[in-house]
Amino acid sequence: MLKKLRSFFIVDDGTAKTEKQSPQTAQSEEAPINESIEQPDSQSRVPVDYSNQKPDKKFVDVLLKAIEANNLEGFDYLEFKQALQNLSNVDMDEGTRYQSALAMAKTMGASPTNLKQSAQHYIKVLRKEEVKFLDAVKNQRARQIGDREKRLVNLEKLIKEKESKIAKLRQEIETHKKELGNARGDINKATAKVDATQGGFIAAYKSVVGQIQSDIAKMDAHLK
Repeated sequence: MLKKLRSFFIVDDGTAKTEKQSPQTAQSEEAPINESIEQPDSQSRVPVDYSNQKPDKKFVDVLLKAIEANNLEGFDYLEFKQALQNLSNVDMDEGTRYQSALAMAKTMGASPTNLKQSAQHYIKVLRKEEVKFLDAVKNQRARQIGDREKRLVNLEKLIKEKESKIAKLRQEIETHKKELGNARGDINKATAKVDATQGGFIAAYKSVVGQIQSDIAKMDAHLK
């Protein structure tokens, strides 16, 4: 059944299967679903445009399996889709092909109304799958991206705190350098003062001692 469903909706290269439409049919159809999917937490991000991205086969299979699991009894949209496909190689315009498929459907008790209702049923099934998928994406985003974003915020905070500390340390270093310069000046002044004091003392010492030694020498010469 899954293989058959694949043939209904996709071609071999994985792109959406398109059908030739008359201008009137194309104008009367509902607008296609917007392929720029809005993420659950899209307020913080710009919606991504997926219009040029090819369907992923594994996700196509997930959606088709959901349709398969919810297949309605009797002749419904899926059987009508198969009837259209069987007529795809017959040389007829689109309107005639749809009418021919409908004639077959009526023999099975189907009508345009219940065919469209069954088609809406499968859209609802697929929308449930979309909700499940977007919830899974949200959880995955929270795990794989949210935690990293929190880490980024913490790192930015730490960087700012340390930059502030570095700025403060640089200011303190400049202050200490000035204090060091002043201390060296004070040391030089104090050293000069001490040296002068020491010089004065030594000069006085030599003067007094010299006089005493001179007196001793004179006493040696004159007092015999």
